[in-house]
Amino acid sequence: MEYETRDFGKVEILPERVIEFVGPVLGYENYTKYTFLHDQQLGTSIVWMQSLEEKNLCFLLADPTLVPGYAPQIPEQAVEKLGEGEYLCLPIMVVPNDWKNATVNLKSPIVVNTTQRKAMQLVLAEDYPIRTPLFKGE
Repeated sequence: MEYETRDFGKVEILPERVIEFVGPVLGYENYTKYTFLHDQQLGTSIVWMQSLEEKNLCFLLADPTLVPGYAPQIPEQAVEKLGEGEYLCLPIMVVPNDWKNATVNLKSPIVVNTTQRKAMQLVLAEDYPIRTPLFKGE
């Protein structure tokens, strides 16, 4: 099916690329269908999580390997909602005008069961910061 997006224009999204949120993105409870898009020039270290219900709703997610030592534990109650399968835990990025000051929210990542194509935002019990600089200062 074809969707209009904020950053990529019109894109064709196959049904198997649709992610259903079984737990909401905080503040965006009415939107449950998303897909992941990538900018070929940037590779896979940044993911656009595009709403399929609102073209202007898009989140930037970071590859968790960009943050050394980030290994959150997914609680059992989340596993019950998301089901068994392979999981990705992707922190949400905040990118100000000066992109060198970008931060990631390690406390409330997007957790995706890639096998079942289900996701939710978690607020982790672990003591992770909400604003972690993505780039080290010079």
